[in-house]
Amino acid sequence: MRLPFFYGWVIVAVVFVSMAIGVNARTAFSLLFPPILDEFRWDRAVTAGAFSFGFLVSAVMSPLLGRMMDRVGPRAVMELGVLLLTAGLLLAPLTTEPWQLYATLGVLVGGGSVCLGYSGQSLFLPNWFIRRRGLATGVAFAGVGIGSILLLPAVQLVIDSSGWRTACWAMGLLALVVLAPINLLLRKRPEDIGLQPDGDAAPATAAAARASNVADPAWAAVDWTLGRAVRTQRFWWIALGYFCGLYAWYAVQVHQTKYLIEVGFTPTVAAWALGFVSLLGIPGQIILGHVSDRLGREWVWTAGVLGFSMCYLALLLLQVFPSTALLYVMIAAQGGLGYGLTTVFAAIVVEIFQGKHYGTIFGTLMLIAISGGALGPWATGALFDAYGNYTLAFWIGIAASLVSMLAIWLAAPRKVRVVAGQEHRLRAAG
Repeated sequence: MRLPFFYGWVIVAVVFVSMAIGVNARTAFSLLFPPILDEFRWDRAVTAGAFSFGFLVSAVMSPLLGRMMDRVGPRAVMELGVLLLTAGLLLAPLTTEPWQLYATLGVLVGGGSVCLGYSGQSLFLPNWFIRRRGLATGVAFAGVGIGSILLLPAVQLVIDSSGWRTACWAMGLLALVVLAPINLLLRKRPEDIGLQPDGDAAPATAAAARASNVADPAWAAVDWTLGRAVRTQRFWWIALGYFCGLYAWYAVQVHQTKYLIEVGFTPTVAAWALGFVSLLGIPGQIILGHVSDRLGREWVWTAGVLGFSMCYLALLLLQVFPSTALLYVMIAAQGGLGYGLTTVFAAIVVEIFQGKHYGTIFGTLMLIAISGGALGPWATGALFDAYGNYTLAFWIGIAASLVSMLAIWLAAPRKVRVVAGQEHRLRAAG
């Protein structure tokens, strides 16, 4: 009977659509940023700070979402996300003061996006797959790329023709009409409805699947609670790696549209560049997700942060040589490699701290990670205001990427549970 396999991929499809809309509604801040600056003439740090403040709210919400997921499951979490996101987008057009921008595009949209985005979906999606965990996550999170190439250019067209307020209304209604119904299909784990992870490709029992890849039985036997996890070095290496990784990611994501316009590209080209970054994330996430199932999570994390380093280097060179070729390099590095981080965010944590308290542990780690994502846009804007350019800010982004890479290798998920492609090494060692 193929139902287990089929329903797992139904879950993936729902996550795909939720990511396409939920994440890109937040990403669209990069397109709303220039017209809001032009209209209100606020400082860049103040305006970009709304995005960062939303990230802080997301960070604070992450442990609460983890507990909520552990207790009531994904449907409640996702519908809360739809409510917050829709409210933020529909109220944002009423903005006349900075605090209102912070409350709507910051607090409400940020809070809704953390439910519907990488953090919220990672709280339950890994439960549905073991051997195909990286691939399934890559396919689900590739929805961000499809959404970006369809949604972001459309948002820019609406901004150009009718203004940023109309664009907010359109995104809010889209999220409400599409996401509220489909999220009712979600379930926390396959065992809740009598199924097994990986469907008909799974071993005889889910327990056998989970035991077959254990490299450190003593570690895996621990009933990991948040209190036990925070007393380990691995927890803090993951925290550092995630903090620096999201700092580098969102610092460039928020500021790249305005930067590209300032170095000579048109607003339309800058908007399409942002869309194509996520578009290239589609094959990048799927391929790197599969690679992580074969080679290991650390290798894919390395590829991702090196992608962001290359992206920053290309942006620095664009100040001197504003060429289309360098723009393509920036897009390919950021989308094709950098977005691969999303495929192993959950896998790294679940393979080290797997258990009934995983949601709380992952949510707490995301509190730290999202704080890095919040700091990146604000610090980058503040450095621009102080120095009149992005040079120092971009070099800091490169440094953060390299620190992130080192931290995940030190966390070493491969030493707790090996991926499916490396199980033969575990058997040979045994």
